[in-house]
Amino acid sequence: MPRLTGKTVLITGGSSGIGFGTAKRMIEEGAFVYITGRNQERLDNAVARLGDNVRGMQADATDRDSMLRVAETIRTERTALDIVFANAGAAFYNTIDKLTEEQIDAGLAVDIKGTIFTVQAALPLLPDNTGVIIVNTSITQDMGLPTFGVYAAAKAGLRSLVRTWMNELRDRRIRVNAISPGTTHTEVFEKDMGKEEGEAYLKRIVEEIPSGRVGQPEDIANAVVFLASDEASFVNGAELTVDGGQTQIYAGHN
Repeated sequence: MPRLTGKTVLITGGSSGIGFGTAKRMIEEGAFVYITGRNQERLDNAVARLGDNVRGMQADATDRDSMLRVAETIRTERTALDIVFANAGAAFYNTIDKLTEEQIDAGLAVDIKGTIFTVQAALPLLPDNTGVIIVNTSITQDMGLPTFGVYAAAKAGLRSLVRTWMNELRDRRIRVNAISPGTTHTEVFEKDMGKEEGEAYLKRIVEEIPSGRVGQPEDIANAVVFLASDEASFVNGAELTVDGGQTQIYAGHN
């Protein structure tokens, strides 16, 4: 039997990459999924590929009113919301001596503020005892990678928030967990690095991964589905790392 039959899910940043892959898996597991994104064309394309049990909504996670509108639409159409995957994020790569104020503000806005606004908007719709919040963090928070400073700091902040929210929501018995993806082959590499540089980076990074490959969106999606399902009913405040073993041996390379 599908593990998420009858569940309603919200995934921010769901039109591509990990968000899209997770929406696809959750629909396969019986859920109805709302995906958000800032680009209407990409949303429309994603919805067309995902099929019937999905609704795309143009929204900016860094805008509180925008996320409240998403929540109100879900309340009107579905009454309640069972699972939130706060996935939307942004990365700006630069060393400390070159970081601009715009890069700092933009990185923290999407990853920290956007996640907070998403959870705040969703909370009134989440049912006590069965509600689930999953936050997308990153293995970079533990690796000290050059140029990843703001991104890694934001993800470390999200990990801290997961612990805090778990405790704050204990009376409602809403589970809050984090998914920490390793290097995952998504559109972001070509977007941020260019096609050739992105492919070269992925080829180089494989040497650090004991599993012998980089991750695919479905690898992360499978783990998110587990955290969302009743199989993880006793998992709370945790961070599930899905990285092919990369972080387990990384310290030995430095």
